[in-house]
Amino acid sequence: MTEVAGSATYASAVLSHHGYIRYSSHISHYFLTNYHHPMELVINTYGVSISRDNEGFVISNADGRQRIPVAGIDSIQIGRGAQITSDAVMLAVEHEIEVIFADKSGQPLARIWSPKYGSISTIRKGQLTFSFSSDAVGWIKDVILRKIENQQALLLMLAADDAKPELRQSTDKAIRRLEDYRTKIRTIEGDIVSDIAPTIRGWEGVASKIYFEALAGFIPEQYHFEKRTRQPATDITNAMLNYGYGLLYGRIEGALIKAGIDPYIGIMHRDDYNRPVLVYDVIELYRVWVDYVVVRLLSQSAITEEHYSVHDDGSYWMEALGRRILIQSLNDYLDEIVADSSMPRSRMTQITLYAQRLAQRFKRYNQAL
Repeated sequence: MTEVAGSATYASAVLSHHGYIRYSSHISHYFLTNYHHPMELVINTYGVSISRDNEGFVISNADGRQRIPVAGIDSIQIGRGAQITSDAVMLAVEHEIEVIFADKSGQPLARIWSPKYGSISTIRKGQLTFSFSSDAVGWIKDVILRKIENQQALLLMLAADDAKPELRQSTDKAIRRLEDYRTKIRTIEGDIVSDIAPTIRGWEGVASKIYFEALAGFIPEQYHFEKRTRQPATDITNAMLNYGYGLLYGRIEGALIKAGIDPYIGIMHRDDYNRPVLVYDVIELYRVWVDYVVVRLLSQSAITEEHYSVHDDGSYWMEALGRRILIQSLNDYLDEIVADSSMPRSRMTQITLYAQRLAQRFKRYNQAL
């Protein structure tokens, strides 16, 4: 099956498999991720505040204060119960550092960014026109085809590491079934996205069910993962996936905004009022990165009962230490340099460049009309 073989090749570039994820079990009231440039400052503990001291940030809590220089920080994430002063916000804006307020599932609730960013009229007009064009049909088909190909690639890579014949056989079967849905998506036709959206959503949903059922075979039994559940998560694996996707939403939304794209004008996701629906389209290209990080952390038994809580309704939620492990691991993974076309780049740079290319496509589309 040449298409799936191609997926295996693509996996080496997309996933850059090293077999383990680095993480730290140490907890503090804040942390910097990546330890290189750029860095993300994460404040996700109740009672912690961030303020300004000349050209630096000051992190304060009941135990004292610590100064963090502004140089090298490209984003600040504020979780529930943490605080940031207006002076600190203005310092961030002055240095083009975005400030993200995230909910307990990791998804951005609000964002503050420099006035240098924002949708450019020519890009926005082209984006709106493109979304109702026949070219958008090809674009969304390519997005979903690449999403499923990435899922196939991850399953192939995990199966190559697992010596159980039964698991390899069931994984091969799942990959072949996923290829059937790629064939269906390739052949569907329509004048505009709304002509094919209901059918593609149905096929995509079935393909995702096949994928997660296969992925469950690579997650240790102690975590009781059987199927994908969103809100609420019914096990710790789903809680980690929810939180990881939330983090990725924020990264993609930021990349789109900085490229001059309006994240509220979607292509296939168009019906959610006042939501950044284009992010829901673009993230499909990159969800597999979160899946990989989560599977590797669980395979290493990095997540224990102290890292999450179970509420009275049976829902699972990540606690501060668990969130820290996942945030650090995912950000390290996004900043790892991997092969991309003709030159090595970080995965986060790949997202940034994709957003820039998409913006140029929208801009040219407007000019061509």
